[in-house]
Amino acid sequence: MIRFVGVITLNRPEQRNSVNRALSDALRAAVKAVEVDPALRVTVLRGAGRVFCAGMDLKAFASREIEGVLDGEGGFAGFVRLDRTKPVIAAVHGAALAGGLEIMLACDMVIADRSTKFGLPEAKLGLLAGAGGVFRLAARIPVVKARELALTGRTFLAEEADRLGLLNRITEDGGAFDAAMVLADDIVKSAPRSVAAGLALSRYTELDDEGRAWVRNDALFADIFASDDALEGARSFAEKRAPVWVGH
Repeated sequence: MIRFVGVITLNRPEQRNSVNRALSDALRAAVKAVEVDPALRVTVLRGAGRVFCAGMDLKAFASREIEGVLDGEGGFAGFVRLDRTKPVIAAVHGAALAGGLEIMLACDMVIADRSTKFGLPEAKLGLLAGAGGVFRLAARIPVVKARELALTGRTFLAEEADRLGLLNRITEDGGAFDAAMVLADDIVKSAPRSVAAGLALSRYTELDDEGRAWVRNDALFADIFASDDALEGARSFAEKRAPVWVGH
């Protein structure tokens, strides 16, 4: 490992690193530990197994066993709204879908394997990408493309993600983590206070806009989350059948 660089691994590989309460608590604790550790200046976030993260654990959602996953400190996964002063680089492989893409969008930089699939499929499940995915995507890419991706829920590959400006770079498959570590090493060669100041300033306008966006996001998400269609979407996914929407 590289001096001054911390590595955090989403570690539920058999569940495609889907987010439950335990993963949320662990991710929040790990990021906060980096924040207070003077020996660590940059974090690389990766996923164990075949994918980066497949999003929220929908089986837990269907049984309403998600307390703390969405509304705990730091928001979804204990991360997407967590206050941070040190940069986080996402090393993405396999897939970053739904909440997995929202975790990626909450990171400061992204390196991805060429075959990685991305997407916000929540609309197909009767849900809303309520962890910042819709407005963060719209802030980073042309808004008409963000609307298409959010409303259709289609997946897209790393080359399209790169063209849209979501990635720092693409690597051949299996290379994202090593490339992220190289980028992290480049960052730690810079002065720590300069890095912190540059990161804060680069987020200045973004965070001001996000404050307003979160208010609207939370109201819309609460309405969708309580709907019959949201529960039907999760149940149909868990039961491997087509959803039957009722429109409320």
